[in-house]
Amino acid sequence: IVDHKREGDAVRKEDLTGADGSKLRFTTKGWKFKCLWKDGSYEWVHLSDLKESNPVDVAEYAQANQLLDEPAFTWWCPYTLRKKTAILNAVNSRVCRSNVKYGIRVPRTLKEARQLDRINGNNCWEAAYEKEMKNVGIAFRILEEGQPPPPGYTKSSGHLVFDVKMDFTRKARWVKDGHKTADPETSSYAGVVSKESIRVLLTHAALHDIPVCAADIRNAYLSAKSSEKHYVVCGLEFGEHNVGKVAVIERALYGGKVAGRDYWHHLRKIMHDKLGFTSSRGDPDVWFREARRTTDGSPYYEYVLIYTDDILVISDNAEAILRNELGSGEDAFELKEESIGKPNQYLGGKLSEVTLNNGNKAWQFSSAQYVKEAVKNVEAYLADTGRKLPRRALTPFSSAYRPEIDVSRELHEVSEADAAYFHSLIGVLRWIVELGRADICLEVSMLSSHLALPREGHLEQAFHIFAYLKEHHNAAMVFDPTEWNIPQGDFVKQDWNYSIYGCDGLEVDLPDDMPKPLGNMMRMHVYVDSDHAGDEITRRSRTGFVVFLNGAPIYWFSKRQTSCETSTFGSEFIAMKTACDYVKGLRYKLRMMGIAVPEPTYIYGDNQSVLANTGNPGSTLKKKSSAIAYHFVREGCVRDEWRTDYINTHFNVADLFTKPLPSGAKRWGHVARLLHYVAPREYYQ
Repeated sequence: IVDHKREGDAVRKEDLTGADGSKLRFTTKGWKFKCLWKDGSYEWVHLSDLKESNPVDVAEYAQANQLLDEPAFTWWCPYTLRKKTAILNAVNSRVCRSNVKYGIRVPRTLKEARQLDRINGNNCWEAAYEKEMKNVGIAFRILEEGQPPPPGYTKSSGHLVFDVKMDFTRKARWVKDGHKTADPETSSYAGVVSKESIRVLLTHAALHDIPVCAADIRNAYLSAKSSEKHYVVCGLEFGEHNVGKVAVIERALYGGKVAGRDYWHHLRKIMHDKLGFTSSRGDPDVWFREARRTTDGSPYYEYVLIYTDDILVISDNAEAILRNELGSGEDAFELKEESIGKPNQYLGGKLSEVTLNNGNKAWQFSSAQYVKEAVKNVEAYLADTGRKLPRRALTPFSSAYRPEIDVSRELHEVSEADAAYFHSLIGVLRWIVELGRADICLEVSMLSSHLALPREGHLEQAFHIFAYLKEHHNAAMVFDPTEWNIPQGDFVKQDWNYSIYGCDGLEVDLPDDMPKPLGNMMRMHVYVDSDHAGDEITRRSRTGFVVFLNGAPIYWFSKRQTSCETSTFGSEFIAMKTACDYVKGLRYKLRMMGIAVPEPTYIYGDNQSVLANTGNPGSTLKKKSSAIAYHFVREGCVRDEWRTDYINTHFNVADLFTKPLPSGAKRWGHVARLLHYVAPREYYQ
């Protein structure tokens, strides 16, 4: 900025009142700045525009030229100068720098990729680029030189993205710039199979000794036709002979706003029309059809689980379904040959079949490889600033730490890069929880509540969780199909005929379109708990519960309650109602997958008052504020959808999801119920 001028319509100091309590005038009218651009040219720019693009530059210029008392500057410049460091850090943290992954420099453009190949004396990036353009070529119809695009088509663009896989293979992907195209007028939803459905059906497969086979679809999106009418102008990546030509996009491309939807609907049509599978109403990405066992000819369901391009098939003829049905014939998908077979890597974790001590076979899912890679990345980030992870971490949080009462400095004032990195860490940790590390679910949930205003202490505790994961990385969740036996004397069926519900005729409502259940049942049991007034600022309670099918953990939950309860009874009842809500949905899902649910769900809690009010037909409600939860849970007991009973708090696994437990017998006992290998050996005996 080399000069400024004030025009006649600018608000002057003399025009403003000097009365006490008068407000500042929010104005930028009448001011222009002469800017010198990098190419040597000059231009007069309005203050309103320059303030948005270069606020710090303008504020410093105004301060140097004694303009801060002018109405156009006094309302915003002092604040900008105070926040100068934070603003610059925010900008710098978003500036593209050289990208290095696994010690390999990753290019951003084709020109840079070829330059790196010349420096390295190989053609790794060139080969990745050629492979991608060969595969993606079917998505484009390149017109003759000078030929205009078809009527109704709008211009789009795209670019190459380069990456390095975990095995150091170079990868290139041509991505459409969907963020630059108009929003679709219809829904762009595309679903994936839920994690709980995967756990349920892996347990079901082990229970019935049904083989499981996996496969990846190569260039999945390219198999579907694009519903958008877009074209691009060919760049260098399309070859020098095509530069400048119009290429009409005919297939779904990564980056397109509706590409996922187009592929999803195409795959659903193939599954239904060609393969004869039915989509489950409980989870639309679980497909099933009736077949006969190869061993004894008994009827059973074959299942196909779809997570975008990752396919899991549960069937006696699993590989044949992949090769001969999904991968052949009209509208066949191209499957990666090396991916077909018993699953190994799935959704970032290692999936394997194991034999338990009782002789039963089970599937186990380990996130150890993903966790180790995440820890390694965090350590590299800390090393750049001379920091390290804590040396010893027996629990995810430091002793007695509570994030809500942390009064350390705000991260945005200290380092904008650290503030952005905190958000990234929480995203990684939440995925690790999804992959099965239920032992850090509570702590990650507590830190996630502070994404809007993270503090130094919150970042330190995130690093502490990674230190804990580094020390306890070897963990696996085993989906044990072994039948869970009801302890003698627990969950006695009550006679509700003489209660207020006796004449209502309440029974379980079975879905009209429920498929015929086939195979053995899996007994569902749940542990529920709450931490009354655990949040030391809002005094809200926290709900925690975990659901098992036979011996397999299927779902875990930890969340702060949305209302403040005045008593332990109230918070425990809300927790019980939340757990029953989920159980109701899971029972529906199982039935819509063709899995038998002949028994009620058995729910353990550790609050005697709540259990007396839910399972005792003669009890009466003393607290009107809990009426909805009270009647919802009791009506489920009347229908025999679930039964409730007491368990000592020392054996209630849900305790792990409501309050940070110190390292010791109680915590490791709960962890051992959920995860194998991570707890000390004596807790598995």
